[in-house]
Amino acid sequence: MNAEVKDYVVEKTHELMEAASCSKEAKEAAQAWLDALGTAAEAEETKKYIAELEEDIMPLEGLIAFAESDMGVKVFGDAAGGVAEHARQIKAAGAKYCDCPACAAVEAILAKKEEMLAN
Repeated sequence: MNAEVKDYVVEKTHELMEAASCSKEAKEAAQAWLDALGTAAEAEETKKYIAELEEDIMPLEGLIAFAESDMGVKVFGDAAGGVAEHARQIKAAGAKYCDCPACAAVEAILAKKEEMLAN
């Protein structure tokens, strides 16, 4: 991956790690990737990092279903209906994924996936 892509992904990785909505697993994968930069493990950790991000990003259909479920109500409380409605609105506007800070960072990183995997 070239220096420009690496710098961009490092910046977005820090945004991801700072997001309250970032999962423990994504944070650990992000740190492992950052630690591997410039080492022999970089290529392998890049693949692992991308796999974790692809697993964690929340498609809007999943967010809507979750927000409207009993578990979603437990997580979001009174805001669950608003979360589902917001997801419907951004989906109607063309979005594919949740727009929380963590998912937004992941979407930006995954947009560089091919460049990240290029040697």
